[in-house]
Amino acid sequence: MKKRAPLRLLLVAGARPNFMKVAPLLRELRARPGLFEARLVHTGQHYDEAMSDIFFEELEIPKPDIHLGVGSGSHAVQTARIMEAFEKVLVADRPDWVVVVGDVNSTLACSVVAAKMSPPVRVAHVEAGLRSRDRSMPEEVNRVVTDALSDLLFTTSPDADVNLRHEGIERRRIHRVGNVMIDTLRRFLARADSSDVMRRLGIAAPFALLTLHRPSNVDDEAALRRIFTALETVAQDIPIVFPVHPRTVKMMRELGVGADGGSGSLRLIEPLGYLDFLHLQKRARLVLTDSGGIQEEASILGVPCLTLRENTERPITTTRGTNVLVGSDTRAIVTAARRILRARARRPRSIPLWDGRAAGRIAAVFARIARESS
Repeated sequence: MKKRAPLRLLLVAGARPNFMKVAPLLRELRARPGLFEARLVHTGQHYDEAMSDIFFEELEIPKPDIHLGVGSGSHAVQTARIMEAFEKVLVADRPDWVVVVGDVNSTLACSVVAAKMSPPVRVAHVEAGLRSRDRSMPEEVNRVVTDALSDLLFTTSPDADVNLRHEGIERRRIHRVGNVMIDTLRRFLARADSSDVMRRLGIAAPFALLTLHRPSNVDDEAALRRIFTALETVAQDIPIVFPVHPRTVKMMRELGVGADGGSGSLRLIEPLGYLDFLHLQKRARLVLTDSGGIQEEASILGVPCLTLRENTERPITTTRGTNVLVGSDTRAIVTAARRILRARARRPRSIPLWDGRAAGRIAAVFARIARESS
């Protein structure tokens, strides 16, 4: 009997939010070498190589098989560079599937290239169906286009399934598997607990944790000023630790906001690796963020989260998690923060299928495809 050839999968990662999602999936696929040949492509979209290296090391991600090294640039320039470089990879490699995760420019670019090959290479999207309904967000455009091109769509929650069905995606292509990023959180939480980041940086509880990087907040002078006015007030009640994004530092300096660090209670620190950040996040009394992934992590950790956005593509974090949308409105931020600080700490709530086994469910779908194709 002729031996079945492994299903050839090319996994794409481009920026830090992708690393936590691709790590458990690569681990599951490579644990079945008879079924799968899984290779990793790093587009190099994230330009801070030092930080990328930290994430790869901490998350035990093997060295990428292919590194495109596209670097930073405008959305158009970066997307075009990725497409040009990735096309050469597909011509040479000819995988059975391209697997993309999340909603960064690499996700969109590699999906488009795969779909336009002759013949097309099938695309699987991990974290499909998330919608904010806000097309001013580049990530929303990336999500919609990627899902329209995908042959397999792996979702995290029921609302994502509904979104895809409303957009005409066939039910048989949709698989609700859970959240691969929570796979990573659950795998490394004990290790993060042993981090000495609080001792190294002289941080003591109680404290709030802040992240801020979206253009709608950082590049909008009025929004940034409203947020920092709120932060200065909140910092009178609780110290705020702020691992600050390079783009945010640049805009803060140009606009002259947050320059005094909130009189010592708003503490700016360098960006952190995954384990150090997770250590702080778990111990924070409050998280303020405009990140999508942190909304999810905070909900699983049971940490109250104020999202500095008017919308979220992860509504399950507001209905079953700890997340509250406050936008950039000064009064809304301060009122919500003070309400949380007066209340008792909340226990983590379970979200269906966010149990650390999502990557295994994805591998099971591909295993069925591999068996059917033999």
